[in-house]
Amino acid sequence: MIIFDSVMKKKVNFEPIDKNIVRIYLCGPTVYDDAHLGHAKSAVSFDLLRRVFINLGYEVKFVRNFTDIDDKILNKMKTSGKSLEDITNFYIKRYLDDMDSLNVLRPDLEPKATENLENIIKYISKLLDNGMAYKIKDDGIYFDTKKDKKYLSLSKKNSDDEAIARVKSNELKKDPKDFVLWKFDELWYESPFGKGRPGWHTECVAMIKAHLDSNNKFYSIDIHAGGMDLLFPHHENEAAQCRCGEYKNLSKYWMHNGFVQIDNQKMSKSLNNSFFIKDALKLVPGEALRFYLLSSHYRANFNYNLEDLKASKKRLDKIYRLLQRVDNFKIGELNLELKDEIIKALSDDLNTSKAFAVIDDFINLSNDFLDKFPKDRSKKGEILANLEFIKNIFGILEDKNYFKFGISNEQKEEIENLINQRYEAKKERNFIKADEIRDKLSKNGISIMDTPNGTTWEKI
Repeated sequence: MIIFDSVMKKKVNFEPIDKNIVRIYLCGPTVYDDAHLGHAKSAVSFDLLRRVFINLGYEVKFVRNFTDIDDKILNKMKTSGKSLEDITNFYIKRYLDDMDSLNVLRPDLEPKATENLENIIKYISKLLDNGMAYKIKDDGIYFDTKKDKKYLSLSKKNSDDEAIARVKSNELKKDPKDFVLWKFDELWYESPFGKGRPGWHTECVAMIKAHLDSNNKFYSIDIHAGGMDLLFPHHENEAAQCRCGEYKNLSKYWMHNGFVQIDNQKMSKSLNNSFFIKDALKLVPGEALRFYLLSSHYRANFNYNLEDLKASKKRLDKIYRLLQRVDNFKIGELNLELKDEIIKALSDDLNTSKAFAVIDDFINLSNDFLDKFPKDRSKKGEILANLEFIKNIFGILEDKNYFKFGISNEQKEEIENLINQRYEAKKERNFIKADEIRDKLSKNGISIMDTPNGTTWEKI
């Protein structure tokens, strides 16, 4: 497996810390609002990475966190009048529902910051004890970046650039780059250094130590993943704490997905174009959005627009159409040459464009064969096995109602009733009535197909 390491800025051969085990930590969302397309791109990209490693025979330990205590959440509490738990639990559920719609596999563990306060406090205490952190009275505990000789080695930023401080610098900080580990606040949690709440950058490193650490003397985990916007300051600051607290590297490899743009503009709340997953899911099925997000390489900046989304869905439609042609047959033997071509492409830093091109050729050749030899059961079984492999590796072809997207349960019931009426009319040889029902359904955007297994329907 070849991956692109964001720190070395080049492709490298992946070598796990422990043979046959891959430890992956993905930075999850801050749960104060609905998930947007940036969250979707990251989740889908590294879900594919996880699936590829599994297919290659690795045991994958995958952790994705929830930041459930943060300034943005506190602001939401003020404006909404709701409790922290009410807000975070609500948006965690919404996030998980979105991920389920995108067929993103659930992580092995989904730790919350508020459930790891003991681990976070232990980590901060260690940094204080070894002189890597200091206290500012009535403010908080800060990490002393000058104590870390390798600070900025991840992002390669210029240490003289004071603009790299994440927020307006506190005049009492030893250096503008120093960052808060624990913010004093009498409204929140007890700690040996005073009541308060954790800083954002300490959550992940403490949870990696508690839940995913390899106990290797050089590295904690194999891959730390997230959006490119997290490389600095978040991942830089995590790595610094691990070097100074554990005297080793936090991760052997760092992987980052590109930014998401909306109609060629960077997605940003300030530009009012932070497009929510829930809004995209009103336009297409979840699998179509997933397929669209995967159509662009994970490291490339992704430009979301409606025309490309619709074009990508048509590409997925073709795969589903082939599945319809073979779905009722017994699964056969997988074509290993096809599998190898796809895995070879994905093993080259998740080259989805090349993998999708292989699938396009497979779809076209399969349809041509079935047109010529429609009764070849062996070939149909092989095609079905190939589609099953594609389903498992890409997380698609799982939606039984894919072609019924956008139809309410009430509408489905009405359609089924009309199809039953048409069946009875045909039984009574009342073909005029049967045709009238077909025409009525067609005018309402419903296409019906009579098959040996009964009548099926879909939205046109």
